[in-house]
Amino acid sequence: MKIERKFTRSGQDAYAELDFVSTASEIRNPDGSVVFRLDNVEVPSSWSQVASDVIAQKYFRKAGVPSETKKVKEKGVPEFLWRSVPTDDATMGGETSSKQVFDRLAGAWAYWGWKGGYFTTEEDAQAYYDEMRHILASQRGAPNSPQWFNTGLHWAYGIDGPAQGHYYVDYKSGKLTRSTSSYEHPSPTLASSSPSLTIW
Repeated sequence: MKIERKFTRSGQDAYAELDFVSTASEIRNPDGSVVFRLDNVEVPSSWSQVASDVIAQKYFRKAGVPSETKKVKEKGVPEFLWRSVPTDDATMGGETSSKQVFDRLAGAWAYWGWKGGYFTTEEDAQAYYDEMRHILASQRGAPNSPQWFNTGLHWAYGIDGPAQGHYYVDYKSGKLTRSTSSYEHPSPTLASSSPSLTIW
């Protein structure tokens, strides 16, 4: 398919037209004691504190995110869509920027789309990746919660684990297939070849 750019420009960062700020997010008990606090949370400046709290408290991956990654070369896949794994000397932590979340979601979707033969050209795949990141950051669209939690963890960070009994549609055979890992084909793609996304 052909992807027409609406919010981004070719060769320009997907977030170039958006401002980002650093904020803090916390949860307190009725007695005032702090249950959760995360400082230096990077979010779009247009986001409300509630939206910032939701992504920081609910959707940021809290563990297993490497401080440094390296790309895994894959024949027939554009370099910008190669998945990443931790470097040998990486330390593990959690996500702290909304950009990390937008990148892993849109990146995994674009990667799956490329593997499934959905894009006419590499430029269309790049346009989709850029446009989707901008759409998420500007709150023009949002996926369902399981997407925010799970999608892209394997693609962006190399996070994986044992299968949890879910299925996905194999892009080659078109058949419902039992997943052999927890995050390579996570449950958000259950019985579907594409993720659920709401556009406003």
